[in-house]
Amino acid sequence: MLRLTDIKLPLDHDEHAIEQAILGKLKISKSQLLSFDMFKRGYDARNNRNIMLIYTLDIEVTDQENLLAEFTNDPHVRLTPDMSYKFVAQAPAQLSHRPVVVGLGPCGLFAALILAQMGFKPIIIERGKEVRERTKDTFGFWRKQALNPESNVQFGEGGAGTFSDGKLYSQVKDRKHYGRKVLHEFVAAGAPAEIMYVSKPHIGTFKLVNMVEKMRKEIIALGGEFRFSTKVEKLDLNEDKEIQGLHLSGGNYLACRHVILAIGHSARDTFTALYEQGVYIEAKPFSVGFRIEHEQSMIDESRFGDNAGNPILGAADYKLVHHCKNGRTVYSFCMCPGGTVVAAASEPGRVVTNGMSQYSRHERNANSAIVVGITPEEDYPGNPLAGIELQRSLEELAFSAGGENYHAPAQLIGDFLAGKASAEIGGVKPSYTPGITLGDLSKVVPDYVTKAIREAIPAFERQVKGFAKADGLLTGVETRTSSPICIKRDANYQSVNIKGLYPAGEGAGYAGGIWSAGIDGIRVAEAVALDYMSTH
Repeated sequence: MLRLTDIKLPLDHDEHAIEQAILGKLKISKSQLLSFDMFKRGYDARNNRNIMLIYTLDIEVTDQENLLAEFTNDPHVRLTPDMSYKFVAQAPAQLSHRPVVVGLGPCGLFAALILAQMGFKPIIIERGKEVRERTKDTFGFWRKQALNPESNVQFGEGGAGTFSDGKLYSQVKDRKHYGRKVLHEFVAAGAPAEIMYVSKPHIGTFKLVNMVEKMRKEIIALGGEFRFSTKVEKLDLNEDKEIQGLHLSGGNYLACRHVILAIGHSARDTFTALYEQGVYIEAKPFSVGFRIEHEQSMIDESRFGDNAGNPILGAADYKLVHHCKNGRTVYSFCMCPGGTVVAAASEPGRVVTNGMSQYSRHERNANSAIVVGITPEEDYPGNPLAGIELQRSLEELAFSAGGENYHAPAQLIGDFLAGKASAEIGGVKPSYTPGITLGDLSKVVPDYVTKAIREAIPAFERQVKGFAKADGLLTGVETRTSSPICIKRDANYQSVNIKGLYPAGEGAGYAGGIWSAGIDGIRVAEAVALDYMSTH
């Protein structure tokens, strides 16, 4: 088959326009075109009065070789690459030991799935609960302020991505097309088929819950085993620093030789335990800031103009970056169209925000993190775990400013820019539950964060009209943008100093979001399988 890229058509094109565009591009007759499929559909809304759809198409024609020769200098006409997933190994009938996956976010889930599909019958350790029980605990926290430190937005089956927008795109390099495997497995588990071709696919929380359950059942059917409400407390290492087993909560022990560590970016106690055991860890940059809320209708109008509300376009999003005069960078992160700001605390006495959308994206507000990049060299030098302590200190300030009842501190955009505390809500109604406490957000973040965001918001106004609107709302704090540490690994995906330990996913510093975490889970599962086969 041939792949055609950058096929542009008007937003309101008719059903025959794609076929006509193919015929016109290749200068062939209708009889020469045997079939075509849509691989990708995006849009260009830079001119919102003339929004164009952009297609990537896979086509079958009668004279493929001659067409390829004719268009050899056209980068938009190429052979369709083979993107099918190929397993790197098949486990022996008798396993000397079973690989262990610690953590059941998207990275751990895909690592376990791939190992199970190759016959390795993994054992999965998850400190939180099954996804439905976890959902009850999370909604209970939002409604009644009853935080369960082991079952919340951060911990439990599905990971932090379960309570998010469910975005399935990233800038990660994916030369082996593992991302297609992620999407295929999600569709098989019940995700909408459109995630295979829309340019910015998303799923939403409620659909993710069902999908995660189905994927767990498949892993079990293939011989996998799950242990929920179980935490790894210590590695069992021999004199050569090789994994021999895991000491688990409740005094239990699990002998093993291969451990995929996919514990997520909020497993602070585990990070500390690993560091104290000598696992090599480095501090890494992350970002801190606030959630910003506007009415979704305003974002739609700013981005799409008169085309706002078009079902193909859906709810509008944005991606913004501003480089400040003081050298800081401010950017939007985890933008949730038609969503809500959610309480994402995992430790008592601390307030953390995040964003979430359902598949429909029909809530009144748009929200996004507006965060400032920080570095260990400049902002938290010394101990590799110093970034964790910075996160905790900001979350404690937010807890105090919110009223010490898990309400979040908040401030109107206009008041934040003017440097005065807010006293009453404007036109944008807060979506955060348990609730907000109006005040002065400059008191809960370092001065350099306040100054940078005050500079960035008016700059963002020039890209999204209404962004600096005075009655928009800021809610704090956003600290869990990414892991504050990196558990270093070598070219074979093993820890640089612990044999048999495979740091993976967002918590180890190798992913950012559902899609890239799933891809990393596949990579690491393959590494485990190949190492197992090379030693048996």
